[in-house]
Amino acid sequence: MVGVITTREALKLAQDAGMDLVEISPNADPPVCRIMDFGKFKYQESLKEKQARKHQHSVIVKEMKFHANVGDHDYQTKVGHTRGFLEKGFKVKISLTFRGRENAHRELGFEIVNRVLKDCGDVSVVEMAPRMMGHSIVAMLGASKYAEHSAHPAQKAPSAHPARAAEPVSAPVVAAPAVAAGPEKTEIKKLDEPAALV
Repeated sequence: MVGVITTREALKLAQDAGMDLVEISPNADPPVCRIMDFGKFKYQESLKEKQARKHQHSVIVKEMKFHANVGDHDYQTKVGHTRGFLEKGFKVKISLTFRGRENAHRELGFEIVNRVLKDCGDVSVVEMAPRMMGHSIVAMLGASKYAEHSAHPAQKAPSAHPARAAEPVSAPVVAAPAVAAGPEKTEIKKLDEPAALV
């Protein structure tokens, strides 16, 4: 902690040390500056940002596949698994693929998918309504707020395998502090303003 000195003196100290004068708190009175290696500072900030991204929560998507001629017992088993995933806080992609002549009776496929959405309605939110994609009907279910409170511990830990159709995760943007201009760019009236140097 050097104390309150003029900007000219602070720049001279930084140049003597072979480092940069970095403004840490521009809104403070007087502004707070630090003598440091700005390149090293930027590198450390990028490492912190990378570490923060690594610990961010990733959404895991499970997929449940159906067929147009699914049996009742098979249907109940798959719906049970779907409800289990939703109660643990996972997203579930429902897909029903038509094979051969089944394409002529697509209304049966929509009936089955809508029945799944109805049977899971108390523990889910429909994020994507059923729609045709090629030879398949696809829908997306998300866990309701009630189900998210009892999320599975595996959901909270980052997955080793990247999830398909996962939501984009945004990392916080860390802005680097502004570097005080060199003596050739500094206005004369600012040279005598005091600055706290730490």
